[in-house]
Amino acid sequence: MAGDERFEFGKNWQQFLRIVDDERIEAAIRSLQELLSVDRLDGKSFLDAGCGSGLFSLAARRLGASVRSFDYDDQSVACATELKRRYCPQDSGWIVEKASVLDGGYLSSLGKFDVVYTWGVLHHTGAMWDAIGRVCDLVSDGGRLCVSVYNDQDYISRGWLLVKQSYHRLPSLLRPCLVLAVGGWQVVSRLVTTLVAVGLRLVSLRNPLAPIGNWYREGRRRKHRGMHWWHDLVDWVGGYPFEVATPEAIFNFCHSRGFTLTYLTTQGGGHGCNEFVFVKCGS
Repeated sequence: MAGDERFEFGKNWQQFLRIVDDERIEAAIRSLQELLSVDRLDGKSFLDAGCGSGLFSLAARRLGASVRSFDYDDQSVACATELKRRYCPQDSGWIVEKASVLDGGYLSSLGKFDVVYTWGVLHHTGAMWDAIGRVCDLVSDGGRLCVSVYNDQDYISRGWLLVKQSYHRLPSLLRPCLVLAVGGWQVVSRLVTTLVAVGLRLVSLRNPLAPIGNWYREGRRRKHRGMHWWHDLVDWVGGYPFEVATPEAIFNFCHSRGFTLTYLTTQGGGHGCNEFVFVKCGS
């Protein structure tokens, strides 16, 4: 994993844990159902590799899966453990552990899983392609790999890398100021872009409300997974190590390992994560 500048993801998740409620849990459940195109996961095994707060481990457990969660970050493990204590006390069907996705010995002890879920994790390991290869090996024949990875924007991504490095070089008290500055810049730039689009549509006698609707739907989509805008923003600005990949690179990497793509959402020119669901072909 990373060195001295590694972002304290678990510290951010501990703040998020304070606002986890039934509504957010239900949103996470619906998100998994739509991602996997299922109503239930009864009889399925679910691995949450880099579980963070544990919210999606809980969602998978609520859907009937047997769940194994692990994270490299001590505070993230503590968050997932606390979430389990709150909602699934004494539940042997959900195991939470501290481990690294780069620890081959640990991973080889786990066996295979029907669903391997690693969402917004592998690009923070400092060895992304190694990590992706390792989680591929954990999927059973016919099982699914759910992965999201930051979109490669070329020189823009290099700019974001500088932002993240700057975050870690600032005193702790000043870091929220950088987060607010980035958030404000994103809102203003999106507002300007939307207003320009509205103006162009008015001139061309097309529906001027369409760009506003697109912005609204994007916001709804982000809320849909049960997350919170501030914690997502802190995670984005501070998230380091930081690696990126094009959709084609992820597809080719997994396809060469016997996976078929069944779901894809890309960010186009945006800086968010491209989202994938692959099915492992039987041998």
